[in-house]
This record gives sequence, structure tokens and C-alpha cells, in this order.
Amino acid sequence: MSELNESNYKRIAMINWILAVPMIVLFAWPYHLSAGLLGIDTYLKYVGALLFSAPFMLTILHGHVTMALGAVHRHHYYKWMTDEKPLTFGLLFHPMFVKTRFRLILLVISLLILPVAYILGI
Repeated sequence: MSELNESNYKRIAMINWILAVPMIVLFAWPYHLSAGLLGIDTYLKYVGALLFSAPFMLTILHGHVTMALGAVHRHHYYKWMTDEKPLTFGLLFHPMFVKTRFRLILLVISLLILPVAYILGI
């Protein structure tokens, strides 16, 4: 039996969706705590925490797909999500999210929010 079938793709997608929220919470708390200690506004605290945790979460979920399918075949999974199921399984997992450059940009933006918000007193 091949791992390149739709039922396996659905299983991987469901596991990724189930793991997404706990991982966001797991990786967001250090940023949230740091922003709270600096006295940053609640809105910016949550936005920054989400931007901070997203790259780590996406890296782990991408690794899960790689472990399940193999590095050679993971592009089939991302193609299935974007071409066949863009508004269901692939809603928040666009192929751009697995790009290292995109994840680093999110991380840098989140880390820039801290000093800028602190200096501006927001």
C-alpha cells in the first residue's frame, strides 16, 4: 500500500489541524510573558505571540508531513492540499508557509514588535 493516497493525506491533514492550536499555545507563552513584563498593549501582545509561535508550529507540522511521506513525496501532499482541497484541508496550510524565508520573516517581525512597542509605549 502506498502512502501517496487521499486517505493518508486526509489523516496527515487532520493530525496537523489537531496539533496546530496546542503548538501555538506552547510556543506563544514566552513571547506573551515577555510582552507582559514590558507592559505592551494586550492587542500587540497577542498579535506578536501569534507571529512568534507560527514559524515554530509550521516547522514542526512540515516535519510531520516529511516524516509521514518522506522528503521526496511531500510535494504531492502540498499539491493535493492546494489544488484539490484548498478551502477545506488546505485552508491554513499554503505551500508558502513551509518556506524558510517566510517563517524567518514572521519571526523577525514578531521580535521587532517588542522593542518598537516598548519604545513607543504602546
